[in-house]
Amino acid sequence: MTKTTSKDKRKESEAQKLERIAYILKTVAHPLRLGIIRLLEENDRLSVSEICQLMGSEQSLTSHHLQNMRLKGILSVRRQGRSMLYSLKERDVSKLITCLENCSCNM
Repeated sequence: MTKTTSKDKRKESEAQKLERIAYILKTVAHPLRLGIIRLLEENDRLSVSEICQLMGSEQSLTSHHLQNMRLKGILSVRRQGRSMLYSLKERDVSKLITCLENCSCNM
């Protein structure tokens, strides 16, 4: 049986952090998803139809992206009457997007 050292534990912890970062980046890596996050940063809660109107996107595609981000823990949703209202659950994601906007990468 091998002994786990504090160095091994730090490596494991760092690896878990990197996995979480990659998971979040994969989840938001789409222009429509990034736009939705921006809208929800500016508005506490929005319905699917409000998001579609503001983004100029189709309801079925928008709903697909909203559902994906909700299942992955980025968004939360609650019902109000017949509408589903979405909000940012992981508000720090918008800080990440702002940071990336400031990168001076050549495209």
